Amino acid sequence: MKLLKIKDNQYEKKESFSEVASIVKRVADKTLGNLQNEGIFVFPECMNDAKDITREQFILQSYNDKYCTGNVMGFLGMESERIVIESRFSVGDKDYFFQYLLEKVLDYPYFVNLCTDMNQDDMVYHLLLFLFPYYLKSAMRKGPFKTYICKKYNDRNINGVIDIARHIRLNTPFIGNVSYNQREYSFDNYLMKLIRHTIEYIKGKSYGYALLKNVKDEVKLIVESTQGYCASERRTIIEENKKNKPSHAYYHEYRSLQKLCIMILQNQKHRFGLGNRRIYGILFDGAWLWEEYI
Repeated sequence: MKLLKIKDNQYEKKESFSEVASIVKRVADKTLGNLQNEGIFVFPECMNDAKDITREQFILQSYNDKYCTGNVMGFLGMESERIVIESRFSVGDKDYFFQYLLEKVLDYPYFVNLCTDMNQDDMVYHLLLFLFPYYLKSAMRKGPFKTYICKKYNDRNINGVIDIARHIRLNTPFIGNVSYNQREYSFDNYLMKLIRHTIEYIKGKSYGYALLKNVKDEVKLIVESTQGYCASERRTIIEENKKNKPSHAYYHEYRSLQKLCIMILQNQKHRFGLGNRRIYGILFDGAWLWEEYI
C-alpha cells in the first residue's frame, strides 16, 4: 500500500505526490462541492449551513510546482493508494489533536483509540460509525421520516388496486380473500428501515451500545416505527435507498443520514464503493471543528 501523509494549510512539492497519482488526478483543483458526488463523505455534510466551510473549498490546489492544502483534514483512498491529511499541530506519527477535536465535537465515548496502528481503511470506517449518532440526532429533530409506500394485502377488506397475478397465486381455489395493493403514508418505509439496519449493525459491534447511548431515545423511536424490519432484507433495502432519496428540502438532514448509512452497511462487504476505480474517504473541515469545540 502506498501511503502519503500531509498536513492541512501547507505547501508540498508536486513530486511528493508521485506515488498517489491516481488520487491526486481525481481531487486536485476540484472543490468539495464537486467531490460530494464521489464516494467521499464530507463533514459537515450540510455545507450551506456551515459558516466556515464552502462548496468552493479545495482539498489540493495547484500553485506553480506545488500543491496547497486547505482547512480540510481526513483520509482518501483509491486502489492501493492512501492520502492522510493531518492537523498541522500534530507531532510525530500520531495526530492526537485531530482525534481530541473529534471526541469533543462528536461527543462519542473514548472506547476506541483512533491513533492505534489500525490500517487507514479501518480508521475511516470507524470514523463513519462514530458520525452516525450525530447525524441520527440531527435528522430526528425533524421527527421520523414519513412517505408513501405500497403495501400488499390479502384479505376480504378490498381497499386498493387488485393484484391479479398475486391473487391467482395465493387464492386458488378461491376462499373469499382478495390480493390488492394500497398506497399508504407510513413511517415504516425504505429510509427508516435503512436506519434500523444500520442501528442493528452497530449494536453487533463490541462498542455498539456505548456508541448509541447518547441517542437511545432516537433509536427507540426508529425501532418502534419499523415494525416491518427484517434482517434478511438488508441488501434489498440498500438498493432501494440508492434509487430513492428524500426530495423535499425539509428532510435534507435525512439525505445526509441516508448516505452515511449506505456507506456503513456497504463497507461490511464491499470496502467503500463499487469497484477498484472508485475513490473513497472522509473529510472534516478543521475550522468548523475548532469553532464547534470552542
